[in-house]
Amino acid sequence: MSWSGDADGSLTPVDFIQLQRYMEYSSLRVKDVMKEFNTGGRLIQHRFGERIDAEGFRLFLKTYLEVDDFPADFCQRLYRYFQSVEQEGPARTTQECPARTTQEGPARATWEGPARVTQEGPARATQEGPARTTQDEGGPDGGIVLCDVSCYFSVLEEGQPRDKLEFTFKLYDKDGNGLLDSTEVDRIINQMMRAADYLGWDVTELRPVLKDMMTQIDVDSSGTVTLEEWLKGGMTNVPLLVLLGLKMTEREQQHIWRMKHFNRPTYCSVCHSMLLGLGKQGLCCTCCKYTVHSQCANKNPEPCAPTFVQSKKEIGVPGHGWMRADCNGNKCNVCDKKIKALAGKHCVWCHEMRHAECISSGSSWCDCGLLRDHILPPWAIYAVSKENSRPGSPEATSLLDVTPDGHILQVVPVPDTHPLLVFVNPKSGGNQGRRVLRKFQFLLNPRQVYNLSNGGPAAGLHFFRNLHEYRILVCGGDGTVGWILDAIDRAELAVRPAVAVLPLGTGNDLARCMRWGGGYEGSDLRDILKEVEGSVSVPMDRWNIQVVPVDPQEKGDPVPQEIINNYFSIGVDASIAHCFHSMREKHPERFNSRMKNKLWYFEFATSETISSSCKKLKECLTIECCGQPLDLSTVSLEGIAVLNIPSMHGGSNLWGETKKADRSTASEETSSAAEVITDPELLKTVSQDTSDRRLEVVGVEGAIELGQIYSGLKSAGRRLAQTSEITIRTHKALPMQIDGEPWMQPACTTEMQTAQRNRQTFRAKRTTQKSAGAAGRPVVGMSWQVRHGDLFPLFVLYNPHHPQESSQHAHGSTDQVLWLLSPQVELLGPSRQ
Repeated sequence: MSWSGDADGSLTPVDFIQLQRYMEYSSLRVKDVMKEFNTGGRLIQHRFGERIDAEGFRLFLKTYLEVDDFPADFCQRLYRYFQSVEQEGPARTTQECPARTTQEGPARATWEGPARVTQEGPARATQEGPARTTQDEGGPDGGIVLCDVSCYFSVLEEGQPRDKLEFTFKLYDKDGNGLLDSTEVDRIINQMMRAADYLGWDVTELRPVLKDMMTQIDVDSSGTVTLEEWLKGGMTNVPLLVLLGLKMTEREQQHIWRMKHFNRPTYCSVCHSMLLGLGKQGLCCTCCKYTVHSQCANKNPEPCAPTFVQSKKEIGVPGHGWMRADCNGNKCNVCDKKIKALAGKHCVWCHEMRHAECISSGSSWCDCGLLRDHILPPWAIYAVSKENSRPGSPEATSLLDVTPDGHILQVVPVPDTHPLLVFVNPKSGGNQGRRVLRKFQFLLNPRQVYNLSNGGPAAGLHFFRNLHEYRILVCGGDGTVGWILDAIDRAELAVRPAVAVLPLGTGNDLARCMRWGGGYEGSDLRDILKEVEGSVSVPMDRWNIQVVPVDPQEKGDPVPQEIINNYFSIGVDASIAHCFHSMREKHPERFNSRMKNKLWYFEFATSETISSSCKKLKECLTIECCGQPLDLSTVSLEGIAVLNIPSMHGGSNLWGETKKADRSTASEETSSAAEVITDPELLKTVSQDTSDRRLEVVGVEGAIELGQIYSGLKSAGRRLAQTSEITIRTHKALPMQIDGEPWMQPACTTEMQTAQRNRQTFRAKRTTQKSAGAAGRPVVGMSWQVRHGDLFPLFVLYNPHHPQESSQHAHGSTDQVLWLLSPQVELLGPSRQ
């Protein structure tokens, strides 16, 4: 297929990626849109028999993708694409499958010819016969076939393979007799092949696999396929299930397949021949890296490594999980000789490699290798029989104990380890979340890695409930971290586990404070896990917020959450965030990268600078800190921020650095004992601490000042107070936000108090020797670099006592580096010393 994307009707890879982006944000299914084109639907006037015109296709996309202004040029390219593939379809099928007529016999050929007209009548012949190529059907250009369009999109959308197979069958079974002839089945397979082509599959290998499937399910060579035969054949064909987006039900020892492109010579573990092709040449198991040809996946490959033991008697008996693998010339851990291709096996837990004949010679004891501290091994998970799980028994269970494949599992502690419970938001960071999910499923036990899009965190927290020495790793943005913390609150665990963060979002303010950085950039996850193992515990306060409207009848947006983890703000920055979120909800396809998000923020900030919608904010609200009114009469502000952590807006510290040189012992004691501090001179000596049960209140003069603080041109906003309680009363509707979640709030009273019961411990990345200490403490500068189309902050280390150790990222003189000082330098430590 051509990739030129010009008038020949083909799509470029960029077009296809853009189409997938649109589909990710849509909540509708193809079958929902099809109803609009059936009798009684609002789009029926654009349907002509089995075809729709160009305007009907535009409305199909608008409805299905839930966008009001789908790009007209993109719509035209898609329309021309479906026209072109309809014209090339029969020729392509004939050329690539010449033996089909001979193999399947004259009976099937009869269904493709006159028999069709006889059974379905002249009307269908008029719609799908010669009239299909004329200009008077489907609009002035002949239109496109609605079934083909719907089938194509149904293959690409999210959903269960069985539902997709059943939908496509009924889509082409127009007379409702429960039978498909070979031509109709060919049309379904052609759409699947085209989708596979754009997904990067080697379709020359996939086509014979699907052809074999059709030969097997049509046992009597009748030329027809029933729904039962179609479902049975499809649900046992591994490559087809992968293409249809198989959602694994976690059947024990079942491979989790995905199509993969291999950059080096790789061999099939079933037939032992090399995987060939230019695209994605074969299937690879996410959990054990077992690799096969597409056609070999149906030939009973050896099962995946077990993830639990079958009885309690096997608990605590460590054993290797050997899987056949292409060891790529690595040396055997027993005989120290090189292992030829497919002549060895590797352990999925400790990743030790041995010759097949050396397995019995070496030790059978598995220590789980370098990641021992994090792995929950299979000998720590055992299956509970249904008899023993009844109410009243010692191992009584709830519905949360039952896995999707019907097992009832219990976990026992592993001495001297801290098993890691991993939650991954696959929608965070573009495709980063999905890649991270796959990598963790290989590095750890798949039973301890949870995809948050499959039911949320409740099942994982319940599964680990009997462990005390375990940790949680959240892979996502600040919103995902808040989601997990809220789930921990509701779970009422006996031991509240410490939480580490792998930042995949845009702002990642909490991850920055815990020294995990502003965003994951694809480094080896083994290194991340070692850093988690060596991390330190950092307690963090959390705050209850209660919003009581003055007039309960006045309509406003719902308050997004009842707990503050990072910050609360009202005014200019909340207004910018509210505009951003409103636009993203309306046009989600425009917000698919960090770079685009930053540009949108810049645009809304510019608009806010011009409009000054929050000007004279002090006239619209009053603030009390522990019952003491805060005097705002001498300042001109457009925003108020209440901070719990020293990072906001993706790295800005509105509180700024604290001047420690002039601090006296008395002032330190005063600041630590006082419930509220409002004296400007004393506030200059007050540092932020995530665990001091205090909130910092900062005033912002406008959007320009926010930009200056973000870029380092200004060190901080105006310090107003440090307090243990705060009450804000507003007199009109104003924009507010909690942890980056904005809403428009009518006049109200907002109270914030410490949520002592929900206090959370985090794991913070341990600082290195060079970045610790007071005398030779390096300073941190910040600049910006465009990398892969996105803006990334570069933190620059400069050690004044050892300039030769300074990072080479610093451009220009020492003065320039110091001028770009990040305002959060002094706040990276776990607590105030």
